[in-house]
Amino acid sequence: MKQLILIIVSVFAFAAFIDFVSNESATNEVSASVGVDSSAWSTKERHLANVKQLTFGAENAEAYFSYDAKQLIFQSSAAPYACDQIYLMNSDGSGRKLVSTGQGRTTCSFIQPDGKRIIYASTHEADTACPPPPDYSMGYVWALYPGFEVYSANPDGSDLKNISNSPRYDAEAVYSPDGKKIVFTSLRSGDLEIYTMNPDGSGLKQLTNELGYDGGPFFSYDGTKIIYRASRPKTAKDSTDYTTLLAKDMIRPSELEIWIMNADGSNKRQITNLGKANFAPYLHPDGKRLVFCTNHQGNPREFDIFMINVDGTGLEEITFIPTFDGFPMWSHDGKRFVFCSNRNNAKEGETNVFIADWID
Repeated sequence: MKQLILIIVSVFAFAAFIDFVSNESATNEVSASVGVDSSAWSTKERHLANVKQLTFGAENAEAYFSYDAKQLIFQSSAAPYACDQIYLMNSDGSGRKLVSTGQGRTTCSFIQPDGKRIIYASTHEADTACPPPPDYSMGYVWALYPGFEVYSANPDGSDLKNISNSPRYDAEAVYSPDGKKIVFTSLRSGDLEIYTMNPDGSGLKQLTNELGYDGGPFFSYDGTKIIYRASRPKTAKDSTDYTTLLAKDMIRPSELEIWIMNADGSNKRQITNLGKANFAPYLHPDGKRLVFCTNHQGNPREFDIFMINVDGTGLEEITFIPTFDGFPMWSHDGKRFVFCSNRNNAKEGETNVFIADWID
């Protein structure tokens, strides 16, 4: 692990991205957050108050609120498991419990708005062991493990059901605000596209169909829009490279931008045009602005959270730590804000979950 190829992989697989950051921080004099005086950057974070660290140690990521903001669901590489597993905890960090099987690799979890079910992606049915790393002889690639399926379960992990059931990669799934739909990313068509389905896996509908990676979708809080990230091959050579790798269940990460569309897939529109890796978008409850993670400022090793209006105006930096801040989400009332960060690490390579009060 700790391969240089993981510079952009964070947009697809968080654990791989953290391996990259861990490796690179040793040679980047400003990147190591261990022992660094945080006052220089924390005072700039005017939208965040009462920041509290909820996890301590290992790689913890993609923490998302329940509809009432009383709980968080997230993935963690904490011992004794060899791969990321899914956990639930209270929003103050207490009551942490494993809700996935402890087998295979998991990612991309979410809580149904009524709190009665959870969803996440896992490879455990394909193989109980961790999946192998991608073929690094292919260069800067990441494996789209065909064993990833989307599962639904009770909040305690029981009554586990495979609801995606396709022979290719299925992951990146979240519920709609009314709990009646799930939006997710799949390679079932031969390209990485966004789909919706009913909570039991029926009613499948493809929303995107343009060559390139479309993924990481989230509904707006009123359920009328979907925000997502997308890449588009720019040349014939780029297109050939992209499709050749997809046929082998791999992808060579490229630039990603933030897009928005109606929940039925109509009226697709690009929001950002920043270059580099822009990902993990989340819309504010007012539907007029969003936050996302980006390294567009020049240092490919530094990812910060930015806010922007849905019309592409008003770009504003929210976090300033010189390593990684990402996976931001507002609570349903817009008063709380959760994100993941390398700040306050006890040792390099750790990423933890933080919660804060949001100040407009």
